[in-house]
Amino acid sequence: MAQVYVSVGSNINRYRHISSSLDALNQHFGELLISPVYESEPVGFNGSNFFNLVVGFTCQQALGELSALLRTIEYDHGRSRGGPKYVPRTLDIDILTYDDCVGVIDDILLPREEITENAFVLLPLVDIAGSVLHPVLQVSYADLWRDYDKSSQKLWLIDFDWCGRRISSAAS
Repeated sequence: MAQVYVSVGSNINRYRHISSSLDALNQHFGELLISPVYESEPVGFNGSNFFNLVVGFTCQQALGELSALLRTIEYDHGRSRGGPKYVPRTLDIDILTYDDCVGVIDDILLPREEITENAFVLLPLVDIAGSVLHPVLQVSYADLWRDYDKSSQKLWLIDFDWCGRRISSAAS
């Protein structure tokens, strides 16, 4: 069983797509470790704000199989690929880490570079795996966040409920 962390984001029908993606992840992987949900401005283009979170789970799939399954979940939510990189998204699910794997495996670069580049990835990861070490840097995610330039990207907690429980609260 591999320990996996994925980032999940949406800026089109955000509540619906995030909730439905959590349903799908729960259906395939069982118990999920879910970060609070943050709202942030889009990076690289003008558009609606995103909802972002990080989800942790264990899986038996090989990395390539996991990637294909996550792409299917995205497509089931209306995601299309092949156009410009920086555009609005119904759903974006990216594998951040797969155990402590490092390098290009099944055409996937691990760990994902966005961990250290984007607040909307790093902070939710800290929320659920703050003491875990980045597989390359060998520094905890909490320490990476401590040293992160927090003025570079704005994000804020939102109220979000899933399956009858509060995932995050803007009042936190």
